[in-house]
Amino acid sequence: MIFSRLSPLLRIPALSGLTREALLKMDPEIAHGATIAALRLGLAPEQEGPDAPELKTTLCGLDLKNPIGMAAGFDKNAEVPKPLARMGFGMVEVGTVTPRPQVGNPKPRLFRVGPAEGVINRMGFNNEGHEAAFARLKGAHVGAILGVNIGANKDSEDFVADYVAGVTRFAEVADYLTVNISSPNTPGLRNLQADEALTRLLAAVLKARSKASVRVPVLLKIAPDLDERQLDNIARVVLATDLDGLIVSNTTLGRDPVLGMENATETGGLSGKPLFNLATQKLAQVRQRVGRLPIIGVGGIHSPESAVAKFEAGADAIQLYSALVFGGLNLLDRLKRGLVAAVRSRGLKSVSELSGKTTAEWAAGQARL
Repeated sequence: MIFSRLSPLLRIPALSGLTREALLKMDPEIAHGATIAALRLGLAPEQEGPDAPELKTTLCGLDLKNPIGMAAGFDKNAEVPKPLARMGFGMVEVGTVTPRPQVGNPKPRLFRVGPAEGVINRMGFNNEGHEAAFARLKGAHVGAILGVNIGANKDSEDFVADYVAGVTRFAEVADYLTVNISSPNTPGLRNLQADEALTRLLAAVLKARSKASVRVPVLLKIAPDLDERQLDNIARVVLATDLDGLIVSNTTLGRDPVLGMENATETGGLSGKPLFNLATQKLAQVRQRVGRLPIIGVGGIHSPESAVAKFEAGADAIQLYSALVFGGLNLLDRLKRGLVAAVRSRGLKSVSELSGKTTAEWAAGQARL
């Protein structure tokens, strides 16, 4: 992953490749921890030069220098948003953060599905809690749009109250907040996507937002394992509120794309390349239901072609994480160059003009990568 440019020696292609191979041979959670430590020490590569003007866009009223973000789950404790911004991400989403610290599920809980370039995790919202993350973010100038992904403690007696606490705590330091009710690794959490529960949750969250000193955009992150009736209900509830946008989607419990592969039977959510087609179809189906409500597309982006497809299915911006495990950090630059090339080849002026070109095809299951 990130270690391919940690020092002048490691910029040599052969050594860079060996370093990545070494990381892939390590336990996944240890490799991730080592990567965070390296970023904390200032050993991250920095983007050379500004982004192309075609990449500038707006999301929920926020100006992004480029529409590619680091998804939640990578920087759970808000330790390295600045290094990620320096590397060239247009937005960085930290978390998921819960009110109280929690250790998460027993280890091992993170698994690679190597042949498919997939990842299965059952982390369980392991994090240091609100206060630790808030202390790191207060007064920070990240250099990119900062999102804070908020969740509920596993043993909480009131999940809704935990989300309200997250809004109250982070409204003053975040550029946007994400209400994450779609992780499959906290029992009962996905039940909040159901009609009445979602109505109650959003009412409480948006009421808390109205009391904050600034009006921070709030987005809702949903699962890819929802059928069209469930999407109808979510769209109806969301459109009856002043929610600012959606993130589609989280990890899947499905295993069809990886059947028979290493670690495929492990419990948890599947992410990475195998998630792309499902997540992108769900994105398109959501787009058809919510009109121009902003959507961040997440799930399986692994190549310039997949980034372009995510926009054409209906995304306004995109996030990635799992693909970096296999593709390395130069994937970020390749995605940017691919998006710029797509904009120019179509005679467009901005990446925003790509959005929605093939929504109908993706929603109907007629498009795949």
